[in-house]
Amino acid sequence: MLDIRLVRENPEYVKERVRLRGGEHWMLVDKVLECDVKRRNAETEKQALSQERNSSSKLIGQMMKEGRRDEAEALKKRMSEVGDKIRELDAVATAAAEEQEQLLLAIPNMPHDGAPVGADDSANPELRQWGSKPEIENPKDHVEIATALGLLNFEDAARISGSGFIVYRGLGARLERALINFLLDTQTRENGYQEVGVPFIVKRECMYGTGQLPKFEEDMYGLEENSMFLVPTAEVPVTNLCRDQILRETDLPVKMTAYTPCFRREAGSAGRENKGMIRVHQFDKVELVEICRPEDGFEQLEALTSHAECILQKLGLHYRVIELCTGDVGFSSAKTYDIEVWAPGQGKYLEVSSCSCFTDYQARRMKLRYKDANGKIRTPYTLNGSGTALPRLYVALLEQCQQPDGSVRIPDALVPYFGADSIQAPTK
Repeated sequence: MLDIRLVRENPEYVKERVRLRGGEHWMLVDKVLECDVKRRNAETEKQALSQERNSSSKLIGQMMKEGRRDEAEALKKRMSEVGDKIRELDAVATAAAEEQEQLLLAIPNMPHDGAPVGADDSANPELRQWGSKPEIENPKDHVEIATALGLLNFEDAARISGSGFIVYRGLGARLERALINFLLDTQTRENGYQEVGVPFIVKRECMYGTGQLPKFEEDMYGLEENSMFLVPTAEVPVTNLCRDQILRETDLPVKMTAYTPCFRREAGSAGRENKGMIRVHQFDKVELVEICRPEDGFEQLEALTSHAECILQKLGLHYRVIELCTGDVGFSSAKTYDIEVWAPGQGKYLEVSSCSCFTDYQARRMKLRYKDANGKIRTPYTLNGSGTALPRLYVALLEQCQQPDGSVRIPDALVPYFGADSIQAPTK
């Protein structure tokens, strides 16, 4: 959430930055300040009355010793009224604080000052491309390729789970497993991330911590009356490993990577543009998470993005990088780069990784802090990115590496994991 001190000291700046996202979240800033004034006034008055009560208790004892019983009883009556008022003020302060917190949870992060300004993804500038589009005559899409090679079965998945799920078969399952191991090995052996294995179910407060709640609750798979959730991304359990902790500055940066399946309802995802594997309710992903000093945050975002890009480079897949504008950047993010891989069978780019710096927004929600070299308690920055999401990587690999004879070439970097240099059509 936003720092209440920043909101209090520079509300117009906060409103202007949040307003650039579109919508009316910026209007909550004034309500936050109203709660803040109400809370602080109640706490100030309560503190003054508490001091009066403390000093009066000593005076009552002195009066009793001096035989001034009537005066002591009158003061006792007065202190009883003060006690009632203190309890009333305490309730007012608590209610105002709770309302203020709920309002802050509903306000998105401020876009980075250098973020491109725009209302939607049409304003996202392309920053760079890597490689070139493969020259494929009449390219097939991944559904046709995978069906012919016996890699995937969407009908089986629909029969056991409904639409939006995948069954991998034979070499298709081996390819998925090979990609997961390749991604994890690259990030741990070459890019310095510690692999962690985390639960696939998290508590409700963890979803608040990384910003999925309260806004996106309807997109999540909830359990136990939504007190628990299937993870929508490994970002949630991995980042929350450090919730409610005070780290040491020497511990930073913390760099972790994890494989998890991800579960999302993806309401309204039907349509030709989302056919096959492109948008599903359950998918595999390898996530990159970093916690660092604020002064290192945006430099580390560049590094983290390069770590996601290196996967596509190793696989020889053409892609581009775009920066999200103020109206398209995610709820908790201040700055985001999307990596989009080319899918010739779709005739378009598909987002395969989204790399973000959240400034101190998530850390405040998680009560994550660190102690600097001078012993001062500070709030770190958090970052994450897909390194990468598997379905669209799988799509791009099948479509970019398809061969005229119907086979699929396996990129050299993946051959040791897959155990062969191609996937051939099954013999009849």
